[in-house]
This record gives sequence, structure tokens and C-alpha cells, in this order.
Amino acid sequence: MKDAETAVSAVRGELSLALCESCGFIFNQAFDLSKLSYGEDYDNTQSCSTLFDEYLNDLVRHLVVERDVQNCRIVEVGCGKGSFLRKLVEREGAGNRGYGFDPSYIGPEQEYEGRLRFVRRYYGPECADIPADVVICRHVIEHVPEPLNLLRAVKQALVHSPNSRVFFETPCVEWILRNRVVWDFFYEHCSYFTTESLTTAFETAGFRVEGVRHVFGGQYLWLEARTSTDKLVISKRPGSIPQLAEEFTARENELKRRWAMKIQKLAANGRVALWGAGAKGVTLANLVDAERRWITCVVDINPQKQGRYIPGTGHPIVHFRELPSRGVNVAVLMNPNYRHENLALLREADLSINLVDLTEDEYQANH
Repeated sequence: MKDAETAVSAVRGELSLALCESCGFIFNQAFDLSKLSYGEDYDNTQSCSTLFDEYLNDLVRHLVVERDVQNCRIVEVGCGKGSFLRKLVEREGAGNRGYGFDPSYIGPEQEYEGRLRFVRRYYGPECADIPADVVICRHVIEHVPEPLNLLRAVKQALVHSPNSRVFFETPCVEWILRNRVVWDFFYEHCSYFTTESLTTAFETAGFRVEGVRHVFGGQYLWLEARTSTDKLVISKRPGSIPQLAEEFTARENELKRRWAMKIQKLAANGRVALWGAGAKGVTLANLVDAERRWITCVVDINPQKQGRYIPGTGHPIVHFRELPSRGVNVAVLMNPNYRHENLALLREADLSINLVDLTEDEYQANH
């Protein structure tokens, strides 16, 4: 948000999670899509992080080398600013062409002499005239209240592209529940998947699932499938998710109180910042410090977020170099995957800031 006043008055929505006991799918039954806007102001860029950029490069290598995504016509559904699709097209020797779809895309409509094109709209059946050997969709399906409709729309768009391969990535709700990461449930994500429920969804939509694996330290699911005209046997197995969800729900309020007490205890010995102004940081700030009493600011390395404010609370978003001038001596990590990268940034800047991972106690208690 551009100023604190606008941030504090941000639109809010209700989070009421429900579980399908036959397949393990979790969804927000109170979700209202009209409360959200995914226009040009929407910024979910993570490639400012060296760690995340390396992760994307590993995904590209996996696709090009291990899955032979070479000399292919690639469609990316929800391409954002186009950074991932661009990597697949510009990779030397891969010979790929790309077509990115996203209403929030900002940039030129064509690059690389027309080998890479972008369209500011959603992908669906009306795009069937665009041939695709591969469809990639990363971190989109969790934003969709009717995920089966999205998958069926993709399938219909591929009606003239038989045996196309699809690759989807989405957060793993089992990881969230096992590690009791309360702040990983937020309004923008209305659909949460396990390996089992993601497989069920794709099979129901007419895809033959070839595999699902855990990536990014177990936080994400990566699914690989193909379009199919065969009659598929749809598997419905909830796995361990009903028990995990029950245990999480029973302890949810206790967990929120515990995080609030930890933040307050840290603040009693100095000023505290959160590190990460994405959805995780926004959620935790609103859960434990809605009145800005304990958290001084929120750090983010994305320059587009710096100088802005956290929706709902109005906490300022700053560069980590500003922490000493604000008197901050402790920063709470929103994602433990970035611990080593953030420590390296602080060492390089010669800053003495204590990084705290609130998930450590819960992880140790569950493993």
C-alpha cells in the first residue's frame, strides 16, 4: 500500500477453511473473489532473491534436461512478469518458444524476435488456436475458488494440441499443517492441496498424472501430467490430512497466542522487524500486531515494496540496511528457507541483526 492510512483501511475478508474428507482438498468456504484485484498493481515477484532465482534455474534445468522441454511451444498460465517463461525461452540451445498469459503482466508484448509473446488476459478455451506442447502454471491454482474449472479450461484450450504435457506448482498444505505455520493460511489462497487432492483434481479434469513431488524444501508440490482422452480411474484418497487438520484446528488459537507472546518477548528486549513483506509477513503482522505495538517495520529486498506499507496494519516496508537507524536488533524470518541468504546479506552489509525462526520449535516438536 502507498501510505499507512490506505493500508489500515484495506479490504478484509473472512477465512473459514473446510476439508473434503474423501480427497483431502482444503478450501476457504467464505472466499469472495470480488474482494481481490489481480491487475497491473499486483506484484508477487520473488526473483529478487538469489536463492529463489537459483531455485527457478533448477526448475528450468529439470524441464529442459530431464523432461526434454526443447524446441517446444510453451504456454505459461499466470506468467506474472514473465521471468520464468523468459528463462525457458532464452536458455541457450533449448530452442523454445513461449506464450505467456496474465492480466497483471507489465512489459513488451513481444521479445526475442517474436519467440516470446505476452497477452494481458486469462488463458482458456478461446485460446485453442494457439498450439502448445507444454503448459506451465506456477502458483495460480491456489488463487482460484473453483480449481476444477481452471483445469478443465486448460484441457479445452489444448483440444488441438493432443498429448500436451502440463506442469503445475502450488503450495503443499501438508507442509503447512505439519509445521503449524499459521501465517501460511491467507485470503488470497482459497484452495489448498495435498499430493492426493491435486492428483484427484487433475484426473477429474481429464489429465493423466505422471507424478507429483515435493520441491522447495517441501513447501511446494510439483505435478507433471498429460492430456488424455482415455477414461481415467479417479483416485480419491485423503491421506493423513484429516488428522493433521484436526490437530491443527485444535491448537490454532494456542499457536496464535504463542506467536504473539514470542514477538512481545522479543520486543521487550529491543525493536523487532519481520523479514518478508509477502503474504506470510502480512498475515503474521495482522495476527499478532494489528495496532503496531510490537513490530517496528517489515523488511523486503524487493525494491518495488520498499517505501510502502503492510495492508491491514500499516507497518512500513524497508530495506534491511535501514534496520539500525530504526533501532531494530531482531528480525523474525517469515520463511526459514531464506535464513542463509539473509544472514549473508547482513554479513556483507556488516549489520549485527539477530535472525529468529519461529517455526523451529514447532518443527522440532513434530519430528
